[in-house]
Amino acid sequence: MSLRARYAPWFDADFHFRTAWYAEHGGSELAERFVDAVERTVKKLTRNPHLGPGPYPKDSDLGELHFVLIERPFHKHILFYRFNQEALFLERLIHGARDLPRRVKESPYEID
Repeated sequence: MSLRARYAPWFDADFHFRTAWYAEHGGSELAERFVDAVERTVKKLTRNPHLGPGPYPKDSDLGELHFVLIERPFHKHILFYRFNQEALFLERLIHGARDLPRRVKESPYEID
């Protein structure tokens, strides 16, 4: 049985920003490959949400978040999510070379 994927507005903003970045810097084919990699990763998570550990157990704001790397060659991007028995909640999609605890908490509209 698979969980239903629910996309948070910040995840959507992160996803669209990254997709547009790949389209601008590498072309539409690269952007499509990124989208496919994210979709495959989400599909895996809907079947097994325990793939990713909770990253920041000492931070009460982030303690429930789990994370997983997007499939190669986009594995530098990290998908942050929560889940319960009914749904998978996709929260953020952030490049791993960032100050992650800070970036997960701030708006995707503040991306530099």
